[in-house]
Amino acid sequence: MAQVLEFKLPDLGEGLTEAEIVRWLVSVGDVVAVDQPVVEVETAKAMVEVPCPYGGVVTARYGEEGTELPVGAPLLTVAVGASEPADAPTAAVAPEAAAPTADPAPAPAPTSASASDETSGNVLVGYGTGAPAARRRRVRRAPMSASAAAPAPAREPVNGAAGAVPVVSPLVRRLAREHGLDLRELTGSGRDGLILRCDVEQAIRQGAAQAPPATPAPAPATTQTPSPAPAPMQATPSTRPGVTRVPLRGVRGAVADKLTRSRHEIPDATCWVDADATELLAARTAMNAAGGTKISLIALFARICTAALARHPELNSTVDLAAREIVRLPEVHLGFAAQTDRGLVVPVVRDAHARSAESLSAEFARLTEAGRAGTLTPGDLTGGTFTLNNYGVFGVDGSTPIINHPEAAMLGIGRIVPKPWVYEGELAVRQVVQLSLTFDHRVCDGGTAGGFLRYVADCVEQPAVLLRAL
Repeated sequence: MAQVLEFKLPDLGEGLTEAEIVRWLVSVGDVVAVDQPVVEVETAKAMVEVPCPYGGVVTARYGEEGTELPVGAPLLTVAVGASEPADAPTAAVAPEAAAPTADPAPAPAPTSASASDETSGNVLVGYGTGAPAARRRRVRRAPMSASAAAPAPAREPVNGAAGAVPVVSPLVRRLAREHGLDLRELTGSGRDGLILRCDVEQAIRQGAAQAPPATPAPAPATTQTPSPAPAPMQATPSTRPGVTRVPLRGVRGAVADKLTRSRHEIPDATCWVDADATELLAARTAMNAAGGTKISLIALFARICTAALARHPELNSTVDLAAREIVRLPEVHLGFAAQTDRGLVVPVVRDAHARSAESLSAEFARLTEAGRAGTLTPGDLTGGTFTLNNYGVFGVDGSTPIINHPEAAMLGIGRIVPKPWVYEGELAVRQVVQLSLTFDHRVCDGGTAGGFLRYVADCVEQPAVLLRAL
């Protein structure tokens, strides 16, 4: 007889507490092997495939695509020991994924001393291919007498589920609680009546719109004059037809949170300089003509940047607010901003200070391809100490970027374009790039920031300057 095991959303590391289901890779009735990926989820860090530790037949799935689940919530159940879907007995699934009925029978009394202070309750946490499914949750409470253990009358069905609120996400419950909403009065727009975050937000907006206006104090008696006709009510941006609301979650939500925190905490400043990149482009052409791994332009800027950080280590640091200390870091883990279909991500090149131009080129290429494919791991996206932002690929000359918290600085690279330039005392057309440095003014002053940026510009104009640092 097959044993039904429940597979829960595992801890994905890096402090992640929830994930959004992007795509199911298996269906109910499919046979899965141990460590076979069963679902693709998106966290605040990256898109990852989650493997199942059990082998058998999938008997239930919890959550539709687009649903956010907390770590530890059920993902699916597997009948272990069954090789065909028909081998999975219904009775084995009932305790974990059976659909609730209108008149649920009272739970059996505890049979052991260890269970005497617990009670079971059906809490709607997801669904398979049919009606919403209920899952047993153990709720700790004080012992009660036999007379007090009688089952309470069953509640009226809500959205097709008896005595259970069809809500998956604890975030939805918290949002409703904070605004004083009774979830049993809402009708869910999700599959099988599932209450989503947008349903709660809509109820909040409707409640605000229906709130009676404050009664003004009676005005003193004056000469009666004709009252002007009331102005027509203007539709708010959220209620006008055609308005689209995009949830801030996943990668986009994580970026929003980090940038907001950076603006709130970091007193940043920006300085910039124009540099003649003609010689740097010529050096790159000569390197690639010699054969071997092609050297990318961003890799050359990274090599220059690590040499500049060795001269100005103040910018490779972070601020410990609790200890009121500046923490200077010995290694350079270089992040670089990359635009993907899922938003802006910042992959990190580990130990960039110890890499050659060839190694940097290869690692930039690997991480860029993984970012486009959505296969970056949380480890690929965390731990950076300094960031390069090549906004020149968008055809712009300059920018004042927001520092990637908790780092202390970011170097921006504009587009390289031919411009008039005084070269060796004469006017010439040269390849010019604008460089900008946004830095945390707590870790250094303008002199240090200016010295760093000037050194970077000198290396761009005369790549031979780098030989001193090699």
